[in-house]
Amino acid sequence: MTETSARFREFKMPDVGEGLTEAEILKWYVQPGDTVTDGQVVCEVETAKAAVELPIPFDGVVHELRFPEGTTVDVGEVIISVDVAPGSGEPAAEAAAPAQAPVAEAPAEPEQPKGRQPVLVGYGVAESSTKRRPRKGVPVPEQAAAAAVQAELNGHGTAPAVARPLAKPPVRKLAKDLGIDLASVVPTGPDGVITREDVHAAAAPVAEPAVSAGVSRETTPAPVAAVVSSDARETRIPIKGVRKATAQAMIGSAFTAPHVTEFVTVDVTRTMKLVEELKGDKEMAGLRVNPLLLIAKALLVAIKRNPDVNASWDEAAQEIVLKHYVNLGIAAATPRGLIVPNIKDAHDKTLPQLAASLGDLVSTAREGKTSPAAMQGGTVTITNVGVFGVDTGTPILNPGESAILAVGAIKLQPWVHKGKVKPRQVTTLALSFDHRLVDGELGSKVLADVAAILEQPKRLITWA
Repeated sequence: MTETSARFREFKMPDVGEGLTEAEILKWYVQPGDTVTDGQVVCEVETAKAAVELPIPFDGVVHELRFPEGTTVDVGEVIISVDVAPGSGEPAAEAAAPAQAPVAEAPAEPEQPKGRQPVLVGYGVAESSTKRRPRKGVPVPEQAAAAAVQAELNGHGTAPAVARPLAKPPVRKLAKDLGIDLASVVPTGPDGVITREDVHAAAAPVAEPAVSAGVSRETTPAPVAAVVSSDARETRIPIKGVRKATAQAMIGSAFTAPHVTEFVTVDVTRTMKLVEELKGDKEMAGLRVNPLLLIAKALLVAIKRNPDVNASWDEAAQEIVLKHYVNLGIAAATPRGLIVPNIKDAHDKTLPQLAASLGDLVSTAREGKTSPAAMQGGTVTITNVGVFGVDTGTPILNPGESAILAVGAIKLQPWVHKGKVKPRQVTTLALSFDHRLVDGELGSKVLADVAAILEQPKRLITWA
């Protein structure tokens, strides 16, 4: 390696969420000639999961920005080059040549870590293709297959060849239908076999947190480059980011899981009265108390009484996976599109704890700070279409989940109560479920239990 080539280091687009293949550069925070330090944020990118700030893992002076703002870049592409030995007096034009040469001819030498340093996702493997062991003191991905894939993405021409991913034919078909490259999927099955759940995890609008790749910031997105027709009668908007991932996930769900939706209209007058009482309870002081809180608690109780509804379908293994925990998803509309963060281990939470978690989830979503980790691992979801004044709907399952409950608008309606027609608070619930996992009897029991609790909320005490 020449001294000139050793001066320049290249920073590649990392995989800021497992299974992602590209990201759009939203904003550059540096320009050529700026000095950068290890850990300094140099740009913000948007993936199908979230907007993320990327810190650079070395010191130097910015030599070149490879892509302008608004460009979608594949994972593994060089996005910025940095002069790590400024002031050597070598001409910039001469120094730029090695950056254009194949990476295999002059791979950048890794810096020796000083103690324990943060590592970007996708940058935790050793730089040299001849070293398969991690650098001392630097965490690396646990999956060997993921490390091999990332080595290839990093552009090392001498990286070990990655074998054809191990997956059964049904899983390969699912990946093809969802447009997922199996080489980018991290396997969790025995002997490195990719399972159906692995594919869904790569396709769903949720992802592993980028350990130190920055803080998720679901800020208002940069304007999408819409194209208006010459006669101004049509506008075409590129499909990208969350909307693209959501569309792929919904297509995969709709054409993979046989959906069944059941409906029930219920008098929730007593629930609404309980909401008002809880607002004045000192144990609930400072917490968000609303009908959604009691609906969520009612669904958790119904799942406890009918645990088989909380499951997933493993096509590859031909098994039903029963979940002994509930990560309760709450669908939220944001400027970036629909996201479904979830409350981890919601089944173990008391009503005040559930209220606190629900409040944090909503506040974080409104502030645009929902992290990829918060959107991963959901088991059952609630979508509240009632906030838009809609009576009900037929929700589509999130990939890998067995059920989703839609809550309609709560309205004052004439209702027969104790033999007389009276004005009562009424809503309609819709439960969609995967008919491979949940038959009509089980689905009906779950929906009926939720309705019964909302009609007589004292059942929260006797059934919980």
